[in-house]
Amino acid sequence: MAPTALSGQIQTVLGPIAPDALGPTLMHEHLLWDIAPPSLAARNDPGPEITLETFWKYHYGEISFPRNYRLHDVAVAIDEVGRMRADGGRAIVELSCGGLKPDPRGLQAIAQATGVTIVMGCGYYVEEYQDPRNHDRAVDDFAREIVAQVTDGAWGTTVRAGMIGEIGCQSPWTGLERRVMRAALIAQRETGAAVNVHPGRHPDQPQEVADFVRANDGDIGRVVISHIDRTIFDLDRLLRLADTGCTVEFDLFGQETAFYRLSDIDMPNDATRLGLIRALIARGHLDRIVISHDICYLTRLTRFGGHGYGHIFRNVVPMMRRRGFSDEEIDAILVRNPRRLLTIA
Repeated sequence: MAPTALSGQIQTVLGPIAPDALGPTLMHEHLLWDIAPPSLAARNDPGPEITLETFWKYHYGEISFPRNYRLHDVAVAIDEVGRMRADGGRAIVELSCGGLKPDPRGLQAIAQATGVTIVMGCGYYVEEYQDPRNHDRAVDDFAREIVAQVTDGAWGTTVRAGMIGEIGCQSPWTGLERRVMRAALIAQRETGAAVNVHPGRHPDQPQEVADFVRANDGDIGRVVISHIDRTIFDLDRLLRLADTGCTVEFDLFGQETAFYRLSDIDMPNDATRLGLIRALIARGHLDRIVISHDICYLTRLTRFGGHGYGHIFRNVVPMMRRRGFSDEEIDAILVRNPRRLLTIA
């Protein structure tokens, strides 16, 4: 891959910055989004307001309405991100890509108002969220679009993406999703940007993705596989995946109940997540771990009764220290690893 004008820099929604300027970073969040499943989005009723009486019903899946799946209010996002900054966070990777109603100008406004570094993703989420016209598009067409989103601007703006993803796939993944993934790997080679993958919910699917990346000439060392904490539940699979050289992302911190509305699993809590991270470190994979919350429901924001974007800095980092994580380990997970991945190669 030939060096580009962006090589050696981190591309934010407000322009490139030096890698050393990146502070503690959440590697997978949504600040402005619409993740309502298409079948639910068609409902005319947005649902009841989120109150003390309805919070748990929304949060636990007793009721499901579009209201909880959408945030387009920049002022709300500014307030929530500002709270994270007060808790010690300094940067967010925002991965509301194609199909999730990305808002590049809104992200710029949040970054300007809060002083928080925001890196925007690009590409496409899973098939059911994509424009039906994508079904007839070729790999090279997708690749050209993703390259342009990094080099020129995304979603009809001049705001440039700094990471490719979250590229969506299911289990089994579809032909369209495979084409988009191949396009993302082409764009990775051409731009030097890292790729974030949303894997399907089968415990073998992250490994399938890693194998696909290597078979299609992707740089596995610059691929992040998300949602490990709702996908892989045994140590052998986890260690085998990390051994491929990809970065594993535990990005559901703050979800402390076993209940998970999207699959019949027992969701781990934060203490369990830290135990798995400790096992990865013991295997020699400290440099291949990142963490986040993946907030995409209103009920996870502080103003609606949730933990908010500051939870990791406010609660998890102190928990890490109580469990014997060193400052060097915490710095690697929150600063050094994000810095390496977000610096354009």
